[in-house]
Amino acid sequence: MNRDAQGQNQRAYLEMLKIAQGRLKNRSAEEIAEKTGLIYRREDGVFQAASMNQEYEISCIDFLCRQEIDQWFHLVLLHYMDLGDGTPVSKKLITFGEMKDGLIRGTKYDRTMDQEIKKFLKDKEPDQVKTVWKTLGAEFVSSRADLCAVFPFLPRFPLTVNVWFADDEFEATGKMLLSRTADRYLTVEDAVIVGDIVLNRWKEAWGRYHREDRA
Repeated sequence: MNRDAQGQNQRAYLEMLKIAQGRLKNRSAEEIAEKTGLIYRREDGVFQAASMNQEYEISCIDFLCRQEIDQWFHLVLLHYMDLGDGTPVSKKLITFGEMKDGLIRGTKYDRTMDQEIKKFLKDKEPDQVKTVWKTLGAEFVSSRADLCAVFPFLPRFPLTVNVWFADDEFEATGKMLLSRTADRYLTVEDAVIVGDIVLNRWKEAWGRYHREDRA
């Protein structure tokens, strides 16, 4: 990304951050915590957010993060705090395209993510994938797929990935799915960002695993 594009990207982020902060400014911290599943520490004046074995603290005054955080994840987290309405997480699963307003953006992203998962799985053994995903807090559940991993991205916004490993005839493939209640916590635009964040965390975790395995 060149300098001009980086500047535009940063300006867009700061503008959206300002809007998100404004929407949260007069909200009750207790209400936000109740509706999102985040922990509110009154004595510290922060919300505690867990995401795939990483912890973040968000100030309830200016809604900035005390830790280093990817700026787009920061924005998604604030949107989650704003939109979350306390709806219990449904076990029924949907694609990105099945989200509200997801027909175009979400359907296109489903195809993109299918290809990204295929690339990630290429030449990896099942045990390697499970080991890497465990480091990100994945819970493995029974399903018709060869492997079904549930990633705790945010307390009420999990992502489920079904994987079919390679055999003599077919390449490994996978599908990323959302809870049917995803719309009650994030927009499809936010969900697409979440998918990219999760994919990047897989790649980072694989890099760490690969380095440790070769050491």
